[in-house]
Amino acid sequence: MNELYPIGDVARRTGLSVSAIRFYADEGVVAPTGLTEGGFRQYDVQAIARLELVRTLRDLGAGLDDIRRVLAEESTLPELAARHLRLVEDRLRQFRARRAVLRTIVRQHTTTDQVSLMHKLVSMSDDDRDQLISRFWDFVTDGLDVHPGYLDRLRSRRPHLPEEPSTEQLEAWIELAEIVQDERFRTELRDHFRRAFGAEQGKLMATPEMLARAEQRRLLYLEAQAAQQAGVPADSPQARDIAERMAADSAGFVSAMTGDHDLDKARRSMIGFDRTRSAQTRAKLTGTNLMVRYTTLVATINGTPKPDPDKTAAVQEWMAAALRRGTT
Repeated sequence: MNELYPIGDVARRTGLSVSAIRFYADEGVVAPTGLTEGGFRQYDVQAIARLELVRTLRDLGAGLDDIRRVLAEESTLPELAARHLRLVEDRLRQFRARRAVLRTIVRQHTTTDQVSLMHKLVSMSDDDRDQLISRFWDFVTDGLDVHPGYLDRLRSRRPHLPEEPSTEQLEAWIELAEIVQDERFRTELRDHFRRAFGAEQGKLMATPEMLARAEQRRLLYLEAQAAQQAGVPADSPQARDIAERMAADSAGFVSAMTGDHDLDKARRSMIGFDRTRSAQTRAKLTGTNLMVRYTTLVATINGTPKPDPDKTAAVQEWMAAALRRGTT
């Protein structure tokens, strides 16, 4: 015969209070194994094990009905766990969204109306987010007379919020959703594109041929960046080879735009790179900076590399040094 334990011992073994054990008995979750002659409840080891399971499942947030089904073998423990996991993950997503809103409120001087907007933004469906970005690009590119392929490239720059976004990604989405609806931001970026591509030379920049050249240049830059970050010395043959190819590519790019091919001029331009002067020039490019802000937020949301002017400057300095050493 199994040994029976009084309710006080059961409470110590399970960590449940006596009142909780009585409650589970009264609710038909775990009945006592037997009663003493005086009417006191007693439990055997199997009942104690069931009470320990009840405590664990309750700590995980399971309801009494679900626990009854598991104990009655009407539902398996993995099935209960799977259902509850979905609920927990959904709550976690909600908490992340709330945390992002609260952190944004703390960081900014947020009005009551903005709080409601932020909550709405983080609760958007994937389709709603996609439509919001599509409306933004429809406005910005309206009337832009460039090759359709370039418009497609612009429109493809859109955020894809993951199923389990970090707080940083949610905060970036809140900011992005706000600026793409901001009339001033939208209008200034549209005006920037119209100025940039209003002349024939601008339209040429948006042709498939020039876009292919731009992609070639990007890949060459990534090669230079990888070598520089790997610690390849600027006075090495590898650095010189990359820098010379970049100079040739720059000369070819300008030649395709203007018909004037001048490799020496391209090399001099690279050798004369100055970080401070470059930053000052970049600060004056309002339209470009608007696009950089948009691109940075999208990269944060998508978990892809963000534009980094300091890293770019370091690569340019590395190539300048490589070319200077080649002339000595």
